[in-house]
Amino acid sequence: MNLRAMRRSILLIALFICIGEPVLADDVVSNERAVLMDIYESTNGAEWTHPWNLSEPVSTWKGVEIRDQHVVGINLFANNLNGSLPETIGELKHLEHLNLAFNSITGVLPKDIVRLEKLRVLKLEMNRIKGAIPDEIGNLKNLEEFSMFNNFLSGPIPEGFGELKKLKVLNLSSNNLKGIIPNSIGNLSQLEILGLFENSLEGGIPQEMGRLAKLKELVLANNHLGGEIPEEFGQLASLKILQIQNNRFNSFKGLQSMDKNQFLVFDTDESKYNPNFKTIDFDKTRMADTKFEDDIDNNE
Repeated sequence: MNLRAMRRSILLIALFICIGEPVLADDVVSNERAVLMDIYESTNGAEWTHPWNLSEPVSTWKGVEIRDQHVVGINLFANNLNGSLPETIGELKHLEHLNLAFNSITGVLPKDIVRLEKLRVLKLEMNRIKGAIPDEIGNLKNLEEFSMFNNFLSGPIPEGFGELKKLKVLNLSSNNLKGIIPNSIGNLSQLEILGLFENSLEGGIPQEMGRLAKLKELVLANNHLGGEIPEEFGQLASLKILQIQNNRFNSFKGLQSMDKNQFLVFDTDESKYNPNFKTIDFDKTRMADTKFEDDIDNNE
């Protein structure tokens, strides 16, 4: 090698070291590619319905959205993921949209998932995830949708949800959650859909929920809730769907102040109280799925 060629080689090596995270023209920084590889390996990527070609740039991998050489979206809806999510997923600091719904993901939620501070949509419904929701869920300040219905979540609903002021959809239906509905839910001024169907929640409905002026759907059926329906329910002028059957309420007086013409669906099994609301009788075995399952043709 002549002196000129040697100097060129030394310069290229120096540039490589200085850059630190080399990227391809349409690829992502190396540490984020490594996280994607962790997801692939820990969820049996070779058996996915649409596996990634690991020899190709990340920009060609199905379901991965890139912006400015960072991963901002992962959509692997109904893609036969089997296994648990890696803790390294918390390193995708630019991630805004994560949809891993309708798979067979097991294990618990990675504790570092609460580090994804740019995340707007988190969809993990119809999996087999167990364990508690992290108490630090309130760190995800930009979150607009949190959907984990039909899993095996346990423990209480964290108070931290009340810190997610941009949240529009919160669906925790069909899990094993226990404890009370936290009062902090009343802080979610943008909330439009709240699904807590089929858990083991107890106690009363917090009167603070009457502050949810934009709430359109409230599904609390099939729990162990009791006491009275709060009078503050009369403030829920946007509410169209209310399902509260199969609980232990001892008074429905709080419904008296509600507009009987506002509902599309009203469902209560209280035989002594006849609200004369317009009622649609859903098959009770399909109620949660009917209201909250993803449209397979529109899952982004």
